[in-house]
Amino acid sequence: MGEIIMEKTAQYVLGIETSCDETAVAIVKDGKELIANVVASQIESHKRFGGVVPEIASRHHVEQVTMVLEETLNQANMSMDDIDAIAVTEGPGLVGALLVGVNAAKALAFAHQKPLVGVHHIAGHIYANRLEQEFEFPLLSLVVSGGHTELILMEEHGSFDVIGETRDDAAGEAYDKVARTLKLPYPGGPHIDQLAHQGEATIDFPRSWLGEGSFDFSFSGLKSSVINTLHNAKQKGITYKDEDIAASFQASVVDVLATKTYKAAKQYNVNQVIVAGGVAANKGLRERLNDQFSEEEGMSLLIPPLSLCTDNAAMIAAAGSIAYEQGHRAGWDLNGNPSLTLEKYARRSTATN
Repeated sequence: MGEIIMEKTAQYVLGIETSCDETAVAIVKDGKELIANVVASQIESHKRFGGVVPEIASRHHVEQVTMVLEETLNQANMSMDDIDAIAVTEGPGLVGALLVGVNAAKALAFAHQKPLVGVHHIAGHIYANRLEQEFEFPLLSLVVSGGHTELILMEEHGSFDVIGETRDDAAGEAYDKVARTLKLPYPGGPHIDQLAHQGEATIDFPRSWLGEGSFDFSFSGLKSSVINTLHNAKQKGITYKDEDIAASFQASVVDVLATKTYKAAKQYNVNQVIVAGGVAANKGLRERLNDQFSEEEGMSLLIPPLSLCTDNAAMIAAAGSIAYEQGHRAGWDLNGNPSLTLEKYARRSTATN
């Protein structure tokens, strides 16, 4: 009698993301194929405040999450019966915002008897890259966002070793603060990037290297230097072009990010370097990294498309697919955890295997 070969059925994971000011739901097939991805942005609501107001963000999530879920299922032409598991961002993030997504996911999982998987927000940003190309371990991930700047070494799926992190302001946070100083609209990062390409880096702002061999980051001094330069110039009647300030600031940030990433990639002899987080959309950073790694043999660079750089649920579904395959399950006591660390998330996930 011939051997019976069981055909592997496709796995569909629905992801929910509400950690900050984007209400998002997505469906991913087999952890790598994006089926549907819907994001409801709140930028217009927060723009007049110059930043995210947590209470307003939570209220919008409550109003939008059901509609976004329905739109996602409609786009995919699927029902909850077709879904194998539900993944949701459990942290870090704004606690009120996280709770909306977590409780929506728990309600769905309970009503439809589906497995529930909690996902770390940064793990999601990393796994957004897998929707474009398969990972090649060991790999190094540069995570750059409003709240995070980290270098993370991955030896295999689900393992996260933080080898460098910010000691103060994250890169995205520095971008937003400099943008406010220049009186640019919220969110400031894209406006700084746009201005930088119209100006010249005529001011030698500081680069914080933090000592030989350190892969940590610090952008507080740079931010202060920009603010002080503008303040002193105003007192002395000196005028700087906003474009040149933006170009000089961005040159410093990009130089530090790219140099440390390159050194870490060489030291740890990785096969792949991936970039993740909202600042991965920065044109200046993308150009510098592409130039830096274009000549490196045996080391590929992977940067996600702009649509997958900012917060979205496709990345949560992609990361949740791996966690689901590894046997990680959340109980009905799953809660929003605004201070969840990547290390704790990785240890917990490993313990469930």
